[in-house]
Amino acid sequence: MFQSSDRPIELVTVETANPQPNHRKSVRHMLLGDDDAVLAEIKNLHKRGHSEPNDWSQLLPTGRPDEVMAILTRHLWL
Repeated sequence: MFQSSDRPIELVTVETANPQPNHRKSVRHMLLGDDDAVLAEIKNLHKRGHSEPNDWSQLLPTGRPDEVMAILTRHLWL
């Protein structure tokens, strides 16, 4: 049965851990070097669980002899 109590009822308020709105930020990872070395490092990073090979840009010329660049852009919510 229901028993009455003289103790007051306590209300609990739950607040979010981060009341401010999240903002999307971008971070770019860049690899520069010989095309074979850049491709090898992309594969190495994939083996380590860093990124998928298809997430990287195509190899882009840098304007320097025998040098290319690959870019990975990650989007973060901070």
